[in-house]
Amino acid sequence: MARSLYEWLWQHEFWLPPGITWEDMQESEDTHYPQPRDLLLSIPFALILVIIRCAFERAIALPLSTKLGVRDKQRPKAQANPVLETFYSTRRKNPKEGELLSLAKQCDLPVRKVEKWFRHRRNMDRPSLSKKFSEACWRFTFYIISFFTGLAVLYDKPWLWDHRECWTGYPQQPLQPSLFWYYMLELSFYWSLVFTLPFDVKRKDFKEQIVHHAATIFLISFSYCANYIRIGTLVMVIHDASDCFLEPTKIFNYMKWKKTCDSLFMIFSAVFLISRLVIYPYTVLYNTYYYSMEIFQPFFGYYFVNVLLIILQLLHVFWSCLIIHMVYKFILQGTMEKDMRSDTEESDKDEERDKIREKEKNGITCFSNVTSNGYIQRNGSEPLDNRAHRANGHAKER
Repeated sequence: MARSLYEWLWQHEFWLPPGITWEDMQESEDTHYPQPRDLLLSIPFALILVIIRCAFERAIALPLSTKLGVRDKQRPKAQANPVLETFYSTRRKNPKEGELLSLAKQCDLPVRKVEKWFRHRRNMDRPSLSKKFSEACWRFTFYIISFFTGLAVLYDKPWLWDHRECWTGYPQQPLQPSLFWYYMLELSFYWSLVFTLPFDVKRKDFKEQIVHHAATIFLISFSYCANYIRIGTLVMVIHDASDCFLEPTKIFNYMKWKKTCDSLFMIFSAVFLISRLVIYPYTVLYNTYYYSMEIFQPFFGYYFVNVLLIILQLLHVFWSCLIIHMVYKFILQGTMEKDMRSDTEESDKDEERDKIREKEKNGITCFSNVTSNGYIQRNGSEPLDNRAHRANGHAKER
């Protein structure tokens, strides 16, 4: 059964253009082609990157955050309550109105105190500012290394300057060692992001991130097996270009260097929109869809790789809409809006709202006390003692 599945999966019709078989891709002493088994090396490399990341964040990023004045916000802790903690852990983190009433009765607490407990408990699970800073520092370090590695590998390659060269001699394009290690670096990094996904800062586009990571891993893996190495390197270097500006924008935002953050944000927006909405469609999508047909006829691999590339482009459009909205707000307000992808603290506005409610309640109580003591009467008449004081000229302000 397993052997039949293996033979079906690796049919040359799936991976290679018509007229080319796996026999045509046999290696020799001087010629090496990508081998699917090479991809297994990315798993241990990804684990090594995770270890390097942990060491980097502890030894470099966290001390750096302290020196640069990044301070974690003091969050009130939720008081120990087994009933609410069990509901929080097993049911949901944001209970509905009916559930709040039920929990309030079980705990013999006011509903507002139950709401407050859940708000504090959710904030306890949110990542600290130093964690966000450390994560941004790690990604910035990697993207800088990866981007300049890609430029160093590709600057003398003909397909970087003439995109039709991506298909010259395809699929019998020998694998160069520099391209192999560049691929391993990128694939290992995205695997490491998948491994650390449960522990990383969760943003509002968490689901889109999962789709992005999955599509990227599939795209890199398939492009390697089908020897789409040249087009794959273009995809990777284009993506790294804008990411090099995104992470330092976050870093300066956490440091509260507003002007530097705003400037980098505008640069990042321009690079992202140009690279993802202009360069990527022409250099990659049009190239893969149109230029490749000058060399071979369509086959399964052609359709599959184009579907993956289009998924990435749809994600580019999604993020571009968010960025354009932020730029629009920046132009109107003169300052960068908070990252709409971030999961923000609940306590500030809700605490203020609670205080206002408390003041309003106290004000109503005070008003009731005042009226009951005869300071203000509904019929508009003054109390007797006030009139007496006024008559004697000794009225006092109360």
